[in-house]
Amino acid sequence: MGLGDLRYGTFTVAEAKRSGLSPRTLYRLRDAGKVEQVGPGLYRDADAPATDLDLLEIAVKAPRATLCLSSALAHHDLIDMIPGRIDVALPRGRTGPVTLAPASWHYFNQATFDLERSRLEIPGESASMGIYSAERSIVDAFRLRGSEGHEIGIEALKNWLRRRGSRPARLLTIAQQIPRSTGPIKRALEFLA
Repeated sequence: MGLGDLRYGTFTVAEAKRSGLSPRTLYRLRDAGKVEQVGPGLYRDADAPATDLDLLEIAVKAPRATLCLSSALAHHDLIDMIPGRIDVALPRGRTGPVTLAPASWHYFNQATFDLERSRLEIPGESASMGIYSAERSIVDAFRLRGSEGHEIGIEALKNWLRRRGSRPARLLTIAQQIPRSTGPIKRALEFLA
């Protein structure tokens, strides 16, 4: 047993031990550049394909993690801002793990957590994480405008409305399912129309 058994995968210290690598050997391999540390207690082969290590760490440590708010809006090309932190939602009642990745944890209602949620494959890995649709991300930006800022939702909505196939009725249907969202979305749509 050894590093070959873990090759190209992301693995924990416990998994390395089960494969026959002592923590001391693992740290020696890290120091020699043969494995890289993704986050606390999380490693991968240094020769593995390039990937987004921050998203990989979040996805492995929090399987229900879902890109939301500014991070999802940026992914959907609805805002010009490059978020300084990764906005990640978890169902309320869970706690975000300690990560090296600059994550900003948000806790969403369990009843609506999966609404408009799909999977985002992490390039170069067999891992994936959740991501909210463009429409859900806009609704959340308006719902949380007090803490996230009014401008982000307006910019995203303007850009979304310019896209072919955008349907305000669909946006309102999603907003009706999420508390405190319908009024702000309706007012913004009336203002921008």
